[in-house]
Amino acid sequence: MNNDNKLHPDTLAIRAGGMRTSFNEHSEALFPTVSFVHESAEMAAKRFTGEEPGYIYSRFTNPTVDMFEQRLAALEGAGAAIATSTGMAAITTLAMSLCAQGDHIVTSGSVFGSTLNVFGPPVMGKFGVTTTIVNSTSLDAWREAIAALPKTKLVFLETPSNPTCEVFDIAAIAEMCRKAGATFVVDNCFCTPILQKPLALGADVVIHSASKHLDGQGRVMGGAIVGTKQMCKETVYNFLRTTGASLAPFNAWVLLKGLETLPIRMRAHSENALQLSDWLGNHPKITKVNYPFLSTHAQNKLARSQQSGGGAVLSFYVSGTKADAWKIIDNTKIMSITGNLGDVKTTITHPASTTHSRMSAAAREAAGITDTLIRVAVGLEAQEDLRADLARGLDQI
Repeated sequence: MNNDNKLHPDTLAIRAGGMRTSFNEHSEALFPTVSFVHESAEMAAKRFTGEEPGYIYSRFTNPTVDMFEQRLAALEGAGAAIATSTGMAAITTLAMSLCAQGDHIVTSGSVFGSTLNVFGPPVMGKFGVTTTIVNSTSLDAWREAIAALPKTKLVFLETPSNPTCEVFDIAAIAEMCRKAGATFVVDNCFCTPILQKPLALGADVVIHSASKHLDGQGRVMGGAIVGTKQMCKETVYNFLRTTGASLAPFNAWVLLKGLETLPIRMRAHSENALQLSDWLGNHPKITKVNYPFLSTHAQNKLARSQQSGGGAVLSFYVSGTKADAWKIIDNTKIMSITGNLGDVKTTITHPASTTHSRMSAAAREAAGITDTLIRVAVGLEAQEDLRADLARGLDQI
């Protein structure tokens, strides 16, 4: 089907990026092959040089992966997408593709802990790239950080952020990046293109951990970089073709199936999470709830202006100690104690000791990731069962 961006996202999630073989299969075909056969030596030579289109080797050309890339690009309203083996592979591939020695990265401090490690000394720092971390939603703070060095090449943030659900003004920061000549990247993992369109708000690139909501059932690893055709199919593609952080065809096929139900899942996740956030906000043993669509959220107005739903993820601070936070988690019987999110099954975790444990204590404190913070990625179970599950532990502190 032609990826007509005039179509509703619900239709694009099911129909975009489809292509059929001569067998006219209805479901997208899975091509679990390493290489593709050519009719002649001349054809092989032309395909390897790019003179003739065609599939060569599944590290960088595979029909099932192509279908996933086309569908996701259509949903984000982008020219193209490049699929990767994981979300972190997408972030690393983009940073390595765009940055060189002497360049400067600006990132939010409230991003996934591994993202900070990629931008910092463990990875990009080894190649002479410096990074400034902004622990604020203040536009003045972002403006100052972007202008701090003349070679700011990449500006990166998650909105809403993980795990404190901070919301950043995409359009305003995009304008700063345009003036500085920096590439502005938004991790759209929490909202997906169903709830938020960063490119329409001025971002240059969208990043996805496809292992989260795009799959929706925690089955496969995957990631994606979404942006212009030139950036994806030339700059990023050439890097990926050589380094090989590629998405497996089977994983791409599973993700295609996940995208078909993405719209209805994201709306249901958002409704369930908002109800649970409201209940938690009135609980006497909780000091604060972080959820973008709560009226008490500091950026509620901004969130509602750039998102059509609050998403699945919320976090809250327990009135007590780390032991109390762990007690709540340990007393759950329905929620899964795991660091993953974006699943139809509700998950619960203690970020300071799991997903963000590799950050320094000072960095965690600056980002609001304290020992009393609990993150819940709300699934699609019954609301009353989720409340009872959390109440069991709350009643014991």
